[in-house]
Amino acid sequence: MLNRREVMTAATAAGISALAGADERFAPVIARDPVKITKLETILVQPRWLFLKVHTNAGIVGLGEPVVEGRAETVATAVHEIEPYLVGKDPRQVVHHWQAIYRHAFYRGGPVLTSALSGIDMALWDIKGKALGVPVYELLGGPTRSRVRVYEHVKTPDDVKRGIAAGFTAFKTGPQFRRKYPRYVESPAEVEYAIEQFAALRTAAGKAVDLAIDFHGKIGPALAKVLIKGLEPYAPMFIEEPVNCQNHDVMAEIARGTHLPIATGERVFTKWGFREVLEKQAATILQPDLCHAGGITEVRLIAGMAEAYYAAIAPHNPLGPISLAAGIQIAAAIPNFLCQEQRSLGDGYLKQPFVVREGYVDVPTGPGLGIELDEQALATKLGHTWKNTESYDPDDGSVVDW
Repeated sequence: MLNRREVMTAATAAGISALAGADERFAPVIARDPVKITKLETILVQPRWLFLKVHTNAGIVGLGEPVVEGRAETVATAVHEIEPYLVGKDPRQVVHHWQAIYRHAFYRGGPVLTSALSGIDMALWDIKGKALGVPVYELLGGPTRSRVRVYEHVKTPDDVKRGIAAGFTAFKTGPQFRRKYPRYVESPAEVEYAIEQFAALRTAAGKAVDLAIDFHGKIGPALAKVLIKGLEPYAPMFIEEPVNCQNHDVMAEIARGTHLPIATGERVFTKWGFREVLEKQAATILQPDLCHAGGITEVRLIAGMAEAYYAAIAPHNPLGPISLAAGIQIAAAIPNFLCQEQRSLGDGYLKQPFVVREGYVDVPTGPGLGIELDEQALATKLGHTWKNTESYDPDDGSVVDW
């Protein structure tokens, strides 16, 4: 029989032995141990992304994706302007840092500053999870599901068929007109053409597959109403940004005129922006972007607000695999998740890319965000000069939304 001191000595020795054989990058940090941020590293990554590494004196590196599409270098500058505040501080005070970064900027919010904050927030959660040796969703209350549904982007019936063969069961497309850019009010022929194109996708998909359509905020209210009425027989999963997101009253009017779910949120920031969407009942599906809306901290709060209004969360993500990983952590922690957008499952960027099976990806079990960058593959994809398209109407040269 061992006495108490002998038991404690043996246990301590066993713990040290176990840690010695563990991956030091993800070795748990004892809560009282000092952990300090040492530097922030931004990396331009093809095709149009900005990755963030938050380094610590404990050897733990947090990953984030702070970017505004077409303004990557601007956001990188904003990140480095925040860096002096973070260096030397404990990264585990995630919510405290969110509040300080957001509120100490007298001119709060906006896409650039909120996107910089969003990427930093992701990275701090990643560090906290790695320090404790658990996934982020465990820190948010534990998993609400074991796998996360994702959707693919399509344009043609062949795209749908390839997507189904690849394991997807949900897709999103955009309205297709014969003219490249729709007018404020379009002719019956143009409207019929757009509806016929969606109908062809529905035929290819069948009724068992979900198919959403994104107006991308570039359709005028009058045309949006006509299009939605024509699309109703083909049961889109949702109508995304039927009109520009800057006027929630107009979107609410459109929502009242159809039984189809309205979705919005990719250009809405923080809980304060989504509060108005919910109060005006402008949408029943919210699409906060983890890279823009305020990161994991804020999107978790937005999801809670949405739940009170019986609204679902479908995180927006036309960006990279770090953003996807953050969205999956949120999806795994909330009850009102619908579907996750993705453009890259991480092939060529992650050591273990996400894999789609029966329309879902498994919830990762690794610590933090649950991903590791493939540094060797990433080295071939550094740098980009991606900019937003400058779009003009071919008939009269006026500026149009892309």
